[in-house]
Amino acid sequence: MDFSPTKLLYYDHMFLLQSSATLLSFFKGDDGRRALILDSTIFHPQGGGQPSDTGFIAISESDIKFIVQDVRSKDGVVFHYGVVEDSNEDLESKLEKGKEVSLQVDESRRKLNSRLHSAGHLLDICMQKVGLGNLEPGKGYHFPDGPFVEYKGAVPQNELQGKQRELELDANALISRGGKVTATVLPYAEAVELCGGCLPDYIPHSSNPRILKFGNNPGCPCGGTHVSDISEIISMK
Repeated sequence: MDFSPTKLLYYDHMFLLQSSATLLSFFKGDDGRRALILDSTIFHPQGGGQPSDTGFIAISESDIKFIVQDVRSKDGVVFHYGVVEDSNEDLESKLEKGKEVSLQVDESRRKLNSRLHSAGHLLDICMQKVGLGNLEPGKGYHFPDGPFVEYKGAVPQNELQGKQRELELDANALISRGGKVTATVLPYAEAVELCGGCLPDYIPHSSNPRILKFGNNPGCPCGGTHVSDISEIISMK
């Protein structure tokens, strides 16, 4: 199958939960799962340490509803995996290329995923504030079953407990204070400036990175979904 990259509507409209799109393909994958490919989507695929969105896709001029259970991206193409809700209609004729569809993301799951992902970035900000900016952030895991961020480096054992307490106090102070959260796609030079003068090596100089900004703190590149205000993280410990 050869498809153009899926347009990611949440990149520019991070808080959008409903949209419309055009169906490009409905098929059964090698693993037996049914999948839809659309020209655009508001569903965030699993990646960047964040779980995928779930929800449903309704097919126009029919009673067919495709329950989205998992979303993945490969080579820029987003695959919506799931099952067709009970329907007496002929799937092959109704789920043909060119059909208009309506997308609905599960709001409670999206909000939880966004809170956990934002909390990981807030932790990065606090690491700088408590004197641990020399530690390099590595893997981020923003799933509900035990979110964490790994850092490369070491903290002296006699300082570890105190730094953990400092991080908790600083994070919750920022949450209490609040601050607008934005995500903007920018030319590389502007992104560098917004991120304090440098970007990770894996971001090509020819690209237009999507930069996440928490209040007045330096920005950072990120492709995920997030809260609209730091206060929506609620608390960290």
